[in-house]
Amino acid sequence: MATKIPKIVPSQPLSTVEDDGTVVLERRTQRTKPPQMYQVVMLNDDYTPMEFVVMVLQEFFSKDLETSTRIMLKIHLEGKAVCGVYSRDVAATKVDQVLDAANKAGHPLKCFCEPVA
Repeated sequence: MATKIPKIVPSQPLSTVEDDGTVVLERRTQRTKPPQMYQVVMLNDDYTPMEFVVMVLQEFFSKDLETSTRIMLKIHLEGKAVCGVYSRDVAATKVDQVLDAANKAGHPLKCFCEPVA
């Protein structure tokens, strides 16, 4: 099995020349971008009980009763609502948990994640 040794590219040094002719090298620090965030969106349907949606929001999204009820009503009235904003892996896990719980309970609840604009 042949493996390729990765090339290590040092950060570009910034050189300045002093008055006495000496050269001073300074390293530029490289900044990493924060990870892309994803929002978990739950959709309304006519069959899933409101109590089940509130329970899902409390259990999987750690929302209190008041916040869960407010989000559930927004889903019911507007057709969809954001349940939380997470990194990609966490958002995908939350979607899987919600869909699995809905499937086990026999509800057609739909949930997906999308990048935050």
